[in-house]
Amino acid sequence: MCKFIKSIDTNTRFVILMHPKEYRKTKNGTGHFTNLSLKNSELIVGIDFSNNKRVNEIINNPDINSYLLYPSTNSIELNSEKLETKDKKSVIFIIDSTWPCSKKIIRLSENLNRLPKVSFKYTNSSNFKIKTQPNEYSLSTIESVYCVLKLLCEQNLEDIKESELNNFLSPFEMMVSYQLKCQKQESIRYKIR
Repeated sequence: MCKFIKSIDTNTRFVILMHPKEYRKTKNGTGHFTNLSLKNSELIVGIDFSNNKRVNEIINNPDINSYLLYPSTNSIELNSEKLETKDKKSVIFIIDSTWPCSKKIIRLSENLNRLPKVSFKYTNSSNFKIKTQPNEYSLSTIESVYCVLKLLCEQNLEDIKESELNNFLSPFEMMVSYQLKCQKQESIRYKIR
């Protein structure tokens, strides 16, 4: 799938916090695709990030506004609210894991829990057809970042060419297509026997 990845530049830095289960599971998961697709990103593996040196270095930097992409009753909803920049760089932390593991990361990571949360409204279903989502509007990591990028472009906080943004999901779409094809071939093979 790597041949479909075309990295894009962003003003916002994305820090992908990946649960060890996701990291071990596969190297072409949507968190890895997201990291490879964004030049201004990094990936950190762990569960409790409270004492993670790199995470705390980012959060405690006075020249950075740090946010956590996570649904919350008091989150900044990007569809209707603009991120405050105040001439500072923005960093958005993204948790890459299952929902139960994400909740554990939030529960254990006091530093992340204190960050302002950002969220967005999205009414389409995930295109991750090979994986059962916990609810109708749950999205994969790369789909979520795509939505955030689109909204940040609308807020003029990002200036990403439309063609680049349209290609952002290509590795994900090709992976799903490939896995559906394999699933179909496997199904046909078992029916023949």
